[in-house]
Order: sequence, then C-alpha cells, then structure tokens
Amino acid sequence: MKIITLNTHSLIEPGYEEKLQQFASVILTEQPDLLALQEVNQTALKEEADIALLKGYVPCQKAISVKADNHAARLASLLLKGDLSYSWTWLPIKMGYSRYDEGLAIFSRRPVEETYEGLISKDCAYTNWKTRKILGICTGGAWFYTIHMGWWEDHDSFADQWARTEQILMAKKGLGCGLWLMGDFNSPAQVRGQGYDLVTASGWKDTYLLAEERDNGITVEEAIDGWKEKEAGAPEGMRIDSIWTWGEERILSSRVICNGSYYPKVSDHYGVMIEVHV
Repeated sequence: MKIITLNTHSLIEPGYEEKLQQFASVILTEQPDLLALQEVNQTALKEEADIALLKGYVPCQKAISVKADNHAARLASLLLKGDLSYSWTWLPIKMGYSRYDEGLAIFSRRPVEETYEGLISKDCAYTNWKTRKILGICTGGAWFYTIHMGWWEDHDSFADQWARTEQILMAKKGLGCGLWLMGDFNSPAQVRGQGYDLVTASGWKDTYLLAEERDNGITVEEAIDGWKEKEAGAPEGMRIDSIWTWGEERILSSRVICNGSYYPKVSDHYGVMIEVHV
C-alpha cells in the first residue's frame, strides 16, 4: 500500500496552474492507494462546479457547494483523464486569505464507505482562519484521517487541539481496524517537549522512524506562512508533515517528494510518501 500526504497551498501557490499539472503527473506516476491533502481551496464566490468535475466525489456533511476551481475536484478530473480514478471527499473548514473556502481532502483507490468530520479547535467560526477540523474516511476496513494542526504556543494550542483529536480517535482504537493519521502537524519533529513528543507519548507511531528505508524527512526548508511571523522563526529545515499509524505496520520506505529533486516543487511544503507491506 502506498500513501501520500501534502499540504498543497493550492490556489494561493504562485504558478498554480503549472504546479497542479505537475502534481497530477506525480500521482499518475506513483498511483498511491491513499492521498491526504491539506489547504485544499476554492474561490468562495466562484460559480459551482460542472458535474463532470465531481466524478467519484463523496460529500461530507458540511453544506458548501464545490466550486469550479476547487483544487481537489480539478485534481480528480486530471487524474481521470489519465485513466486513474479515485473516490474522494473534501471538507471546507474556514475562510482562508479572506476569499477562499479552505479545507481538507482525501482520495482513495477503494470506494469511500463512510466519512467523518470533527472539530478540534475551540473556535468553530468559519470566518476564523485558525478554526481546525479533522477529516476521516473508512475504506477497506481501515480509517484514514487527514489533519492540519495549529501551533504549540497559540491561545488554542496544539496540546488542546491534540486532546480533542484523541477524544475523536479513541473510539476507533479499540476496534482492531487499521488507523492512520496524516497531514501538516505544525510541530517540528526535532523540537523536544512539544507537539511531536505529545503525539508519540499518546502511543502513535511515526512511520518515518518505522521505515526500513528513509531520507532526511525535511518537508519545509524556507520561511512559510504561519512560521515567518513568529519571533523565534522556524527551525532550520523542519519535518512537520508526517504519517502516523496506531497499528503494528511494516513500513518499507518513507520518502519526501515534490521537493525539487524527487519531483518538482508544487507547494510551500514538500510531500511525504510511504510504502506499507500488506
């Protein structure tokens, strides 16, 4: 099984159209079984998407229509043109940059059997750019969740959001099914006593460390939104995007992708791809 996660930056990214095509080419080449995306945007005032863009789409409960420039819908359409079909879902969470519906998306080669959305931030206001949710799908007897966490020192801190996340996931831990959590955790793996250590202490296993083959794991090398505003700045070369598992999985490899050396850069984050022995 192959899993990819990426904070896409989508419509905000300079050179977006070219990068969308490049990322679609990556997916067509790698053909992951599961694709988790964060910062998946659409222009809030855009016209609604044509039905042709929505093949394979499984709506969440949130009642916001998919627009014509929705990043997930456009990616799914490009993949279909390459004869690669996915069942996918998109969850709008908040207003980003005052003009985008910003959210999370998951793509699965197997049919999406069930979706789940849960609030993990104190604030649920759609107009608050720090509102956070978790999106999950059930497919093939396993649950896969994508997440975009806040920062450790915020008023609504990483620790508070993680406590709510754990409450959501608690019910799944005892079911004996596969359980995966992936995304942008906004907590550098090299910083001790903060978010990374909290997730580890909760019993989750970092697939990067489990991997029999791995690279340096760095997913952010430059100052990016949310980090460059901080007084202390960002640590040099951060590993903040990751894939976690609750089970005893054999991880064959973990590799950073879309970093300019292994596929072109398509976002302000790099992606992570793992291969799992099944």
